[in-house]
Amino acid sequence: MKRIKKLLAENKGFLFFLFGMIAVRSAVADWYGVPSGSMYPTLMIGDRIIADRLAYDLKIPFTDVIVKHIADPKRGDIVTFSSPESGDRLVKRVVGLPGDIVEMRGEQLIINGEKATYAAADGNVATQLSPDYSGRQLVLNERLPDNEHPIIVMPERAAARSFGPVTVPEGQYLMLGDNRDASKDSRYIGFVKRELITGRVKHVAFSLDTGKYYLPRSDRVGVSLQ
Repeated sequence: MKRIKKLLAENKGFLFFLFGMIAVRSAVADWYGVPSGSMYPTLMIGDRIIADRLAYDLKIPFTDVIVKHIADPKRGDIVTFSSPESGDRLVKRVVGLPGDIVEMRGEQLIINGEKATYAAADGNVATQLSPDYSGRQLVLNERLPDNEHPIIVMPERAAARSFGPVTVPEGQYLMLGDNRDASKDSRYIGFVKRELITGRVKHVAFSLDTGKYYLPRSDRVGVSLQ
């Protein structure tokens, strides 16, 4: 016991620093590595992203207890949240807001009766294909009410391409992955309660190419996300 007390006393500065870093990650800003292709072409496997945990709420560290409401998620926001199914931390895009009537017909989203429009993407984003699928991939710009962003569809892959119409309950959100046919999102795990949303992702900090011996992707440093 004396040895433990001595060890704590000798390292209290480091322990306070460590506790402070954990508290910051819990309440202010957290960082994650992207492990899957569910958000291609926006987020790539190997991206390191920072989630602003103060974007929507001030919470008690290490809990989901909200101390102060700051803002509400908007359509098109990329957010981190705890899965209502498993509790795992996920990153998806907000598509349906509370009260919205959302449906999908053959990949086309319809929100409150307004159909999303689609066009072939161009530029660098059009080359950012999911590496874990060898079939045909189409990179499109999806234009929703108040938001436009790129998505990938995989016409030859079995996927949930139609649902609804469903009404998003009060205090909940409908999330979809940008890699539309390779994402476990609200089509499978249901709506996401407001208190489960933990932060907003607006930038890639840096990225490591897992297919090339984890070499840095210089063009991904500080990339702003749509």
